[in-house]
Amino acid sequence: MTITDRPQQIRRLLDGFERIAISLLFAWLAYRLVGSLTEQPANLLYLASEGLVACFVIFRRSTEQISVRPMDWAIGITGTMLPMLVVPTGGGWMGATVLMLAGLAISLGAKLSLRRSFGVVAANRGVKRTGLYAVVRHPMYLGYFLVNGGMILLNPSLWNAALLAAWTACQIYRIHAEERMLMQAVEYRSHAEKVRFRLVPFVY
Repeated sequence: MTITDRPQQIRRLLDGFERIAISLLFAWLAYRLVGSLTEQPANLLYLASEGLVACFVIFRRSTEQISVRPMDWAIGITGTMLPMLVVPTGGGWMGATVLMLAGLAISLGAKLSLRRSFGVVAANRGVKRTGLYAVVRHPMYLGYFLVNGGMILLNPSLWNAALLAAWTACQIYRIHAEERMLMQAVEYRSHAEKVRFRLVPFVY
């Protein structure tokens, strides 16, 4: 293997590790949540949301325009794994189901726009400018915030709240890391001029 081949080899190894790790974590999450569905059926929405993440990670399209910064990989993978560590507790606010439904619809709409261009580490897998991406630049993250916030309200605990806090920090970092990569493309800079908000219109 030549020196020029090494970064590509590293990307492939990291990509394979990520797919396997996410698959195993989702299986563990499903094992833990299934037992809570009798008491808290709305947890099925969370399971569906995380299942979509796992499926899109496994079947995503590869790209060479991906960050090789260790911090981007660490935060990207950690931010994807943390939601799969939540613990079902029950006893929460059932109205949070509405948040989860809205978040699931938004994140699913964003994923369908991305299709196999989905990824968890900052990369340029193509610039999307239609659908929800014409409203905010990162609609998928908005959906995640609603789903995960709803999950914590349904299953309140200090552990879950700590996970949400750590996950939120990871998502903010991921958004900025993605923008750092995407801003290298002229078409994304043009898109950012038209769609000024990253996550919530008129807020951020």
